[in-house]
Amino acid sequence: MKRIAFNLMAWTIVLVTAFPLIWMVITSVKPQFELFRIPPTFWPEEITFEHYRRLLWETPFLLFMRNSLILSFSTTVLVVGVATLGAHSLVRFRYPGRERLAQLVLFTYLLPSVVLILPLYLMMVWLGVANSLLSLVIAYTSFALPYALWLLRSFMQGIPDDLESAALVDGATRMEAFFDVILPQALPGIISTSLFTFILSWNEYLYALVLVNTDSARPLTTGVMSMLVSSFNIEWSLLMAASVMMSVPLIIIFAVLQKYLTRGFGAGGVKG
Repeated sequence: MKRIAFNLMAWTIVLVTAFPLIWMVITSVKPQFELFRIPPTFWPEEITFEHYRRLLWETPFLLFMRNSLILSFSTTVLVVGVATLGAHSLVRFRYPGRERLAQLVLFTYLLPSVVLILPLYLMMVWLGVANSLLSLVIAYTSFALPYALWLLRSFMQGIPDDLESAALVDGATRMEAFFDVILPQALPGIISTSLFTFILSWNEYLYALVLVNTDSARPLTTGVMSMLVSSFNIEWSLLMAASVMMSVPLIIIFAVLQKYLTRGFGAGGVKG
């Protein structure tokens, strides 16, 4: 009876949490005349993909998706590359101020993101990269890197020092030991950190709204809102279709990398 009660409670929570997503998918395939029917209907009388056709062929949605993919992948590669090397340095090397540096890295992550908008915007203008995807890559890196570095640092603390020492004794250089021994052991943590960074870059809205104001460089989060929402009207059917399309890449990536995500966050709590 306890197991049945626990399962019922768990499935109730899952259904309540997933209901907005289910409603979003169903609404995206409803005909326009059913969206404002009173009383509202849950299942559509007929299924139509007209909203998806209009979204892909009559709006700049694909341009915004391309921008988001470039932005998210670029930020992920940059953040994970720097965080992996930095975490290895904080764990394996001894130098003055190492622990204080690690604490400062975490402190920068605790700063509210809105505090950094004005300094970052002025810096982008000074560098001449304002209103471009590069400005968003730099901005996203500024707040994704501290958490990625802290997460990978905790994960690498769980890798025994003896593995790298054995490789060095066998004649490997420091870089060979890092690529051949440390990286394979740290792969689950690197993948989970990459997934976190990608999702953060894909869903970010505030920086994209402030730093970019041209359609050629807008990501999906701000592009869809500027495209479908105006002062007097909201294209609900297209907005639901766009929301579904925006969720598909994340669902696919999460489904493929879910086991690495669980393993990485679980191992990241191990202290050496």
